[in-house]
Amino acid sequence: MASYRLFLLSFFLCIFSLSALASPAININQGAIKLKNYTLEYFTDTSQVMGFEQLRNQTFQPTNNTTTLGNQASVTWYRIKLDNQEKQQQKLYLHLPKAYHLRSVAIVEESSRANNLPLLVNQTLINLNTASSHPLMYQGTVVYPFVLPALTSTTLYIKSHAYSHQWFAAEIYDDEHSRKALVGGHLDIALLVGMMVALVFYNSLLYLATSKKENILYSLYLVSGQLWIALAYGLVSKAFNAYGDWVFMLNLTVFTMPIFLVLFMMAIFETSQTYPKEHKGLQAILALLVVGFIYGLFNISSALKYASNLALIMMLVTFSVSISLFRKGNPLVKYFLIGHTFFVIFNAYAVLYYKGLVEPNYVNSHGVGIGIVLEALTLAFIISHRIKILESIRSKQAELTKQAATDPLTQLYNRRYFLVEATHLVEKAQQTNDQLAVMMLDIDHFKAINDQHGHKAGDLVLIEVASIFQKLSREQDLIARFGGEEFVILLPSANSQAAKECAERIRQGIAEHNIKLDESTKIKITTSIGVAEMSIASQESIESTLNRADKALYQAKTQGRNRVCLAEFKKDL
Repeated sequence: MASYRLFLLSFFLCIFSLSALASPAININQGAIKLKNYTLEYFTDTSQVMGFEQLRNQTFQPTNNTTTLGNQASVTWYRIKLDNQEKQQQKLYLHLPKAYHLRSVAIVEESSRANNLPLLVNQTLINLNTASSHPLMYQGTVVYPFVLPALTSTTLYIKSHAYSHQWFAAEIYDDEHSRKALVGGHLDIALLVGMMVALVFYNSLLYLATSKKENILYSLYLVSGQLWIALAYGLVSKAFNAYGDWVFMLNLTVFTMPIFLVLFMMAIFETSQTYPKEHKGLQAILALLVVGFIYGLFNISSALKYASNLALIMMLVTFSVSISLFRKGNPLVKYFLIGHTFFVIFNAYAVLYYKGLVEPNYVNSHGVGIGIVLEALTLAFIISHRIKILESIRSKQAELTKQAATDPLTQLYNRRYFLVEATHLVEKAQQTNDQLAVMMLDIDHFKAINDQHGHKAGDLVLIEVASIFQKLSREQDLIARFGGEEFVILLPSANSQAAKECAERIRQGIAEHNIKLDESTKIKITTSIGVAEMSIASQESIESTLNRADKALYQAKTQGRNRVCLAEFKKDL
């Protein structure tokens, strides 16, 4: 007797356990209906051709109404049981907000009273290739209206035929909440895409300023990223009412995005020139991504089934390369590691979601988009920081160039720079048949100033004289200190008369200027100047013209100093 009771107890416990696994019917009562979190059942049709009558006898498994089943459940049926216990019928709406990424959706509606056989009420098939004009499709969401008769149970069977990964959501509303659910939405995705668009615009401005290859690669990465985000999260379907095979092909951006990221790493870190080992690692993963992209051109559904695995490999390789570059002291990689860490964490979490290994939530279902935007922001900082570094290097190089071309005392050009620049100006004058003149200047009795007041006073005189030269000469004139107290000025577009007038202006300005050596000492100085016009027609060299100007300067010295002498114009040959 005791064993018989134990058998009955075990039997009922087994029956209870099996019934607990089944999804109970959802009781629909009067009042607001807004079902966004409940339990339904699913069955994966591995044959992909099973008929409805055969399907009804299959064993369904319980799951949440928002679920993900990975890439081995392309054709999956979902079952929702609803029980209207009220004495009046109720009109409800089934929403399938993730329908935009499917090949097709089928809905079969059954209804039955107590002790009656189920009655087929309605069945609907939506092919996403022609869904743009389908009355049940609204901005990427299938909205299926149905009526729950009074005191009747209704079962909804939903066939979800996905291209690759199966993720699904089903919500049930009354009329009021249905309309509210369809208004707005996707604001978070629009924000992510908007941020990416802003980064593209910002990066375009940087490219115009620098013309760097990494700016182009970064922009292509951004465009791929924003297109994938808009596509994967339904913004494309909402904005353009576009679905089907050709839209699904845009998922190739899941390959182009990491391709441009790897190319960006090669460019920004200059791996081919500096880090050959890491460069080979990036080349290897780049080759796999390109193969995946080419394969996707012919069979996008199959290619996407391997995309998650490829994404994990890509993240592992790029993260390892980043760590290696960090150990080798690359100045930019520490910032890249910050953004890439976010990218790897959120994308790895998202891969688990796409494979159906974790319960869906907002973070893992939006992980790729969040990771892309966070890394994109970091990459923008890296580009800006690199530009800052390059500008600093360029500034230092310009300063060194200036120091090499400048007299340290007077800050005028030195002899070497003058001769190089004068050669260019002479060639330009010969090409345009323009006039050109030079003047040689020498401070009178400069040795006496050094002997009487010291070399510090002599340096002060040189600085003051150089300042007067700059004030009284023309803006286009080339002024240089040739050495000691000797200076030279080249005057483009000036004949001997114009050059002589300029020389007189300088001579007079110096003669009238008092140089204050200290509180009690002021001195006056004078200068002698020789002027020579270059013979452009005979292609006279700058050395020859300077030599004639120097002879004119010597003539000014022998005639009593503090004067301008004009060299004899060299006649054309």
